[in-house]
Amino acid sequence: MKLYKYPAVEEWTKLLQRPSMRMEDIEKQVTPILKAVQKDGDAALKAFSLRFDGANIDSILVSEEEFSQAEKDVDSDLKESISIAIKNVTKFHSAQKTDVLRVETMPGISCWRKSVPIQKVGLYIPGGSAPLFSTVIMIGAPALIAGCEEVFLCTPPNSEGKVHPAILYAAKKIGLSKVYKVGGAQAIAAMTFGTETIPSVSKIFGPGNQYVTAAKQLATKEGVAIDMPAGPSEVLVWADDTANPVFIAADLLSQAEHGPDSQVILVSTSEEMIQKTEAEVEKQLSVLPRKEIAAKALGHSRSFLMNDEAEALKLVNEYAAEHLILALDNAEEIAEKIINAGSVFVGHYTPESAGDYASGTNHTLPTYGYAKNYSGVSLDSYYRKITFQKIEKEGLESLGPHVERMAAAEELDAHKNAITVRLNALKD
Repeated sequence: MKLYKYPAVEEWTKLLQRPSMRMEDIEKQVTPILKAVQKDGDAALKAFSLRFDGANIDSILVSEEEFSQAEKDVDSDLKESISIAIKNVTKFHSAQKTDVLRVETMPGISCWRKSVPIQKVGLYIPGGSAPLFSTVIMIGAPALIAGCEEVFLCTPPNSEGKVHPAILYAAKKIGLSKVYKVGGAQAIAAMTFGTETIPSVSKIFGPGNQYVTAAKQLATKEGVAIDMPAGPSEVLVWADDTANPVFIAADLLSQAEHGPDSQVILVSTSEEMIQKTEAEVEKQLSVLPRKEIAAKALGHSRSFLMNDEAEALKLVNEYAAEHLILALDNAEEIAEKIINAGSVFVGHYTPESAGDYASGTNHTLPTYGYAKNYSGVSLDSYYRKITFQKIEKEGLESLGPHVERMAAAEELDAHKNAITVRLNALKD
C-alpha cells in the first residue's frame, strides 16, 4: 500500500481513483451472449455452461434430490451459523416495513402512498472461487419479507454440474425452491429475456464479476431494473491512535482477498499507526490462503496521512466507500458526520465481516463511488411506491379553479377542461 502524506485537496480526485473498469470492451464480449440466450433459450444456456463452467447440464432446475443432498452435506455447525444470520437479517429487514402514508392536503382531498412488492424478482449468486451463500440470505430474505410473488435464483454449477451445497441449503432455509444452475452473463440474459425454463423478471439483484456487471447494465436497456451499478469490492478504514493495528490489518485484508481488483484504503492522522498497520498487513498476508489475490489488490491500495480530523472527514466523504470502518475513539460522533458510504462500521469491535455475514444489515452495497447517489439493498429495494388520491366534491370546488388557472398558463387546454366539466356538473 503506497503512503501519501498530507495530500493536497486538488490531488484527491486522482489519488482516490478506483481500479479502472473498461466496460465498453466487456460489453462487446457480453452482448453476443445476451443475443444468443434471447434467440436460443435453454440450448444456449447449456452450451455456455459447458463452455465457461465445463459443466454438461441435463436439467437447469435444481431438483428436490439435490436440495436434500445439500442439507446432508452442510455440517451442523455451519447450519447453526446460517440460521443465526437468517434470524438477524430477517429481524432487521422486517423492521423496515412502513405503514401506508395518508395525508389530507386540503378539506376533501386525500393523498396516500403505499409500498407494493415487485412481482417477479431474480437473484444472482456467484459461485466461483468463493461461493457466496451469505448473499442468498442478503438478497433472498428481503424479497420474501417484502412479499414478492415470484423469487428465484441463478448460480453457476461446478464442472460436475452441481451447485455448492451451502448455497442450496441457505436458499431452502429462507424459503426459495426455484434455483437454476446457470451463471455468468448468460444467467442475467435468461432473467432478462426468459427461456423455456427460466422466466423473465422485473428486477435483478446480486453481485458478480465484470461480465455479470456488464450484463446487468445491458439488461436495463431491455426494461429490466437492477439493484445498483457495481464495481469491485472495497473498504476504507479510518483509524486513530486508539486503534489496534492487528484489527485494522485484518479488516483491510478481509476486503483485499475478494479479488485482485478490490481496493482497500487506510486513513489516519497518525503516521505511527499507519506504519504499524502496514507491518501487520505484511505479517498476516503471508499466511493467507488467498494471499496472491490479496497482494494484487494491495498493489493499487493506498494509505493517507492527514493533517487533522476535519481534513480526514472530508477525504472519507469524498471517497464514498462501500464499507467504511471507523476505528476511532470518538467513532459514534464521527459516524453522525458521514454522508457518503454504503455501510458504516462503528468502533474497534465492529469488523466489516460481521456485516458481510450475520449482524443484520445488508452486504449488497454500492461500490466504485456510487455510494454518493445509491443506497445499499434494503426492504425498499423490493417495493414500488405507488401514490393514490381521492378528491371529494368540496375538494374539487376549492382546488379546481387553481388547477384551471395553472393549466391555462401552460396552454394545456385539455388539462383545464378536465376540471371545468366537473365544476360545471357540480354547479348544475
